[in-house]
Amino acid sequence: MEDEQEAELRNPFPSPPSHYINFTTHNLRLLSLLKERAEGQEPSETKQKEILSDQSDVPDWPLTSLEKPRVDWIKEDGYYNIFGNMWFLKETIPSLGEVGGHQLYPQDAAADRRPALLYILKSMLVTYSSFLSALLAPPPSATSATPPEWHRQVEWITTLAQNVMAAANDLRPVQARASLELMMKRQLELRKEETRTIHEKCDSLEAQLSQLREMTRKTSDLIPEQAGEEVSVPSTEFPLLPVDVINRWAEEL
Repeated sequence: MEDEQEAELRNPFPSPPSHYINFTTHNLRLLSLLKERAEGQEPSETKQKEILSDQSDVPDWPLTSLEKPRVDWIKEDGYYNIFGNMWFLKETIPSLGEVGGHQLYPQDAAADRRPALLYILKSMLVTYSSFLSALLAPPPSATSATPPEWHRQVEWITTLAQNVMAAANDLRPVQARASLELMMKRQLELRKEETRTIHEKCDSLEAQLSQLREMTRKTSDLIPEQAGEEVSVPSTEFPLLPVDVINRWAEEL
C-alpha cells in the first residue's frame, strides 16, 4: 500500500488525494461550528463528537484536517512538500551536503574551489585505475562474505562524480551571467557595425548628390549662352500618299 502511494506521488499526473471527498459543504459547516464552540482550543476526536452532539452526520475523522495549510509554518520552515517533492520558498540551489551527499569541496561559494576540484579529479583518475585492477583480480569465493574490491571503487567514483556535477551546478549562475554579457557585447558590436554601414551609405549618397548639383550648375550656366542662337529642328513632315495606294498596301498585308 505504501509503495502504491509513493508511486502515485511520483506520477507526473497524480490522481486527486483520496480525502478530497471529505471537503463537502456539510463538513465545512461542521468545521466552522467546531471552531466557534472550541474557542481557540484544539479539540480531539472525542471532544469533537461531544461539542457537535446536536449535529447529524459528524465524521469519525478529525474535522481539523479540512483546514487550510498554515502559511506561517511554511514560512518558518522555509519549504513545503507537494506530490512527494520538497520546494523551497527562496529559489536557491541546495548544496550537495544539504541534500544528504558527501561534499568534498568547500561549502562557502566565495571560497576558491579549484584546489579541491583538482584533488577530486586526481582521485577520480587514481580510483579508476584501481577499479580496472580490481576487475582483473580473481573473484572471491562463493562462501566469502566480503564484497569485491571493485564495489568500493564504484561507490567512491560515484561520490566523486556527484561532487563534480554539484560543483558545476553551483557555477550555473556565473555561467548564465557570462553568457548574458557575451550576448550583450555581440549585440552592441552588431549595432555599431550596422551604424557604420549606414554612415558609409549616407556619405556615398552625399557625394553623388554633390556631383549632381555640380552638373546641374554647369548645365544652367550653358543655357543663357545658347538662348540667342537658333536651334534647327529636323522636319517631321512626310509626303502624302493617295488613298488607293494605301488601300492596295493594306490588301497585300
